[in-house]
Amino acid sequence: MRKHVIPPVALTAALLLGATACSGEGDGDGAGTATATTATGGAQDRAAASPAPSDTVSRVRESAPAGDDSDAVDPAAQAYVDAVAAEDLDALVAAFHPDAELTDVGRRFNGHDEIRRWADNEVIGGRLTVLKNTPKSDGTTLLVRFAPGGTGGFEANYEFDVRDGRIEKLNLQYA
Repeated sequence: MRKHVIPPVALTAALLLGATACSGEGDGDGAGTATATTATGGAQDRAAASPAPSDTVSRVRESAPAGDDSDAVDPAAQAYVDAVAAEDLDALVAAFHPDAELTDVGRRFNGHDEIRRWADNEVIGGRLTVLKNTPKSDGTTLLVRFAPGGTGGFEANYEFDVRDGRIEKLNLQYA
């Protein structure tokens, strides 16, 4: 079974509707089906992927009551995920507070300039797949699979602390 990158719009829809993991099946050419596993009972709902540069979840089984956004990804964290998917360095930096602190497995980066250099060297061009969202009062923690350069990769916890709608602290640790 192979993990697929979920475009930001589908990711948001999947998380809003309670999906906790996404996997895909196919012949490796990007065409095939994507499957979302929901938080209730592990039920799976399969839908054909839309023609797009990458696979997408086109339909997700709803597990939360309509209007329940308790599992929604914090908008600042979503901006980070969207910027990585779009390979948009400026948008990624803009998601952070000007005095933000980022810790990447013990290495610290402070402020926009250091975060820009880090992201340009280590993040932009990679593939980020969100596996689980755990909201908290001041942000969220995402379990992700990150593949630098788009292949291979590792699982990590990305803990986002948010202030004034921007990332104040981001702590990245291997899962």
